[in-house]
Amino acid sequence: MNSINLKKQAIQIVLEKKKLTDVVARVGIVLDISGSMRKLYRQGVVQEAVERVLAVASQFDDDGALDIWVYDNEFSRLPAVTEKDFDGYVERQILNNADVHKFGRNDEPLVMGDVVKKYIDEEPSQDPTFIVFINDGGCKAGIKRFIVETSNKPIFWQFVGIGDSNFDVLRKLDTMEGRFIDNANFFHLDNLETVSDAQLYDQLLDEFPKWLQEAKDKHVL
Repeated sequence: MNSINLKKQAIQIVLEKKKLTDVVARVGIVLDISGSMRKLYRQGVVQEAVERVLAVASQFDDDGALDIWVYDNEFSRLPAVTEKDFDGYVERQILNNADVHKFGRNDEPLVMGDVVKKYIDEEPSQDPTFIVFINDGGCKAGIKRFIVETSNKPIFWQFVGIGDSNFDVLRKLDTMEGRFIDNANFFHLDNLETVSDAQLYDQLLDEFPKWLQEAKDKHVL
C-alpha cells in the first residue's frame, strides 16, 4: 500500500472522530522556504509534509487537489498537487525550479495576500478553505491584518510551527482582538518528522470543526 493510502486511512479515522466526514473544503498549504528551512527540504521532510496534507485534501476537496505556495521574502504560487503527481513534487516543482526564490528571509504577509487573492477575489466559493501554514519561527506581526480582515470570510488558517525558534506572534493568535470569528489556530512541533500521522491530523483539525460551526451560525458559510 502506498504512503498516501496509509495517510488517507489515518485521516479518515480522525475525520470520523471529529464528525467531519461530510465536509467539502478547499485545502491549501503554505510552506516556509527561508534559509533556516534548507535542511528540511534537503532531507525530504517538506515532501512528507506535502503528502500528509494532500491526504487531507483527498478527503475534503472535490478534485482531491492541494494548492501550494512557498515563500521567503518573495513567494510562488505553484501548481496544485494530486495523488497522480505527488511523488517527487518538492524536488521537481520547488528545489529544481529556478523561478522559485529560495532560502532568503521570511515575509508571511506577502504570501498571505496572495492566498486571500486566490480564494476570495479570483475563485470565490461558498465552500470553506482550510489553509495549513508551516513556518519555522520569526513570523512577521503583519500577519495580523490578514487574519482580522478574513475573519468574516470562509478561510481558516492553521499555523504549524516547527523547530525551536521564536513563535511569539503565532502564540498570540488565540487572543487576537478585532475578529468577527476566531479563524486561526497555532500549534508547535519540535520535529515534524517524528510526529505520527494520527497525532498530526488530530492537531491539524483541532479547531477547524469549531470554526466551521461558528462560521455557519454567523452566515460566513
